[in-house]
Amino acid sequence: MEGGLMSSATAAPYEWLYQEFTTDTTWLCVSFVRDLSPEAALQRISVTPGTLDDSGFGIGAYAARGGTALIEYGWGGIVYYRSDLLSGGTTSAAVFANINNDDFAYYVDGQLITTFGLHSYGYRRGASPDQFQSDLGDLGMRLDDEEPYFVDNPVSSALALAERVSGVHLPRAHYARDALIGAVGHLDPYR
Repeated sequence: MEGGLMSSATAAPYEWLYQEFTTDTTWLCVSFVRDLSPEAALQRISVTPGTLDDSGFGIGAYAARGGTALIEYGWGGIVYYRSDLLSGGTTSAAVFANINNDDFAYYVDGQLITTFGLHSYGYRRGASPDQFQSDLGDLGMRLDDEEPYFVDNPVSSALALAERVSGVHLPRAHYARDALIGAVGHLDPYR
């Protein structure tokens, strides 16, 4: 198991994070970045640590085991769509879930290794799109069906996959701590 942080056959460790960003719908954008400090991760995506602007949109960078977890408070998908920048010289695994899409992406040193929709795994792409099939099976994806799908919550399973492949673990206790935050109003698509 890459990362060695989670036992196989369960995605439950991140059910709490999924629930944190779900009311009637889910709105979650998170990226796990190996071996970067919160300061360095924010710098790579042009976010200056400080406070949130009046909109309340921003990014929280949480020190995690193995690196940093970036969580976006907003709707733009900054930490998902800038995963290539985050992964320079390291790895980044991101999950973006909202009312329209549920997606996973994994980058190594700026290169897309695999990306897929959590409800459309058959349309995966990247330099090595099948790299994590055994991990996906461990996490509850039915790969032997004509239309592969996650048996349980696909967002929690994708978060568990992101932890596994990045080697970064965000315990609930770390999420409860203060994060390094920064506003995103100056970045597309917010401006």
